[in-house]
Amino acid sequence: MTSPPIEKQNIGNGKSNRRKYILESISSKLFLFCALLSVLSLLLIVGFVFYRGSHPFIAEGYSFIDFIFGVDWVPSEDKFGIFPMIVASIYATIGALLIGVPIGLFTAIFLSEIAPKRFAKIISPAVQLLAGIPSVLYGVFGLAIIVPFLQNNLGLAKGQSLLAVIIVLAIMMLPTIVTVAETAIRAVPKTYREGSLALGASEIGTIFKVVVPAAKSGIMAAIVLGLGRAIGETMAVILIAGNSLITPTSLTDSVRPLTTNIALEMGYAAGVHQEMLFATGIVLFSFILILNFVLAKISARGGH
Repeated sequence: MTSPPIEKQNIGNGKSNRRKYILESISSKLFLFCALLSVLSLLLIVGFVFYRGSHPFIAEGYSFIDFIFGVDWVPSEDKFGIFPMIVASIYATIGALLIGVPIGLFTAIFLSEIAPKRFAKIISPAVQLLAGIPSVLYGVFGLAIIVPFLQNNLGLAKGQSLLAVIIVLAIMMLPTIVTVAETAIRAVPKTYREGSLALGASEIGTIFKVVVPAAKSGIMAAIVLGLGRAIGETMAVILIAGNSLITPTSLTDSVRPLTTNIALEMGYAAGVHQEMLFATGIVLFSFILILNFVLAKISARGGH
């Protein structure tokens, strides 16, 4: 058999290349459209929240300082102070951090460095599945188990308290912290471990003096992401916080964090009341923005 003429082969190759270029052009434009759509959606959401939240301070003459540092939230009397909610959110987040970070970090170290591979293959997916549990179920668990436990063992008349919020948020942080930290620890080159062991260091010493410092960028990212999960949680907190509009002075006080305040009142709020809830969202968004900025700095430092 004779091969097709060279001219026909060139024509066929030209058509094939042209199709590839057209497909690549369409694909790149589709990806660009998706990226722009994502950015546009974010800008619309942020712009809408800031527009509605800033309106009472610009047009109505309300004081932003009084809004931040005021202690009374009584919409019927035109009093809008969110300082107790800010304090409650900060206390709950810091408390959850103090409990969840050590447990999550030690779990990640165990799964990546110490546990047998068969055991780790079972536990790691189980921990990851915790992230898929709806947050309201965490709240139901806290209401059914943690709140009665606090009532029976601490003598609290009402177990719905800041302490219950801290415990539930710490549990909810664990999947994020464990998964991200475990991935970061596993990414540390084996040569680091082998070099440390060859110099006479123990296995535990190698983990805490070589492996963990080498993975500190990923571990800090895990902590910041867990922190973002805790400060932005709503449904679980509604069930166990007690929703009292007071500045918490102890772990046994009932509290109302920022997210809870928005979720409870947005359904029936109107006018200035609704706009003040959007302003509360601005404060919450600012917290999340600061966390993302910290995460970016940590990632950049880790890259260097």
